[in-house]
Amino acid sequence: MSIMSAIALYGVIWFMTMFLVLPFRMQTQGEAGEVVPGTPSSAPSDAQMMRKVKIVTVIATTAFVVIAGIILSGVITYDMIEQITRRS
Repeated sequence: MSIMSAIALYGVIWFMTMFLVLPFRMQTQGEAGEVVPGTPSSAPSDAQMMRKVKIVTVIATTAFVVIAGIILSGVITYDMIEQITRRS
């Protein structure tokens, strides 16, 4: 795996994890009872983005290490995937 492939893989894993973590523990302005004029009541009252970025980075780094380890060790190869997905 080249360095660019590793960076691309990490980026994909990080953003997928971010989209999964974003809705967790989100409280809307409507639920909090403090709707800022000009915003919808479904807007987050406190997104806690730095906390979520830290959580996502830890999860994504762990997942990247596992996936990169599998790829580099040869446990799963391209030929194996091709055999599984080959149409008869």
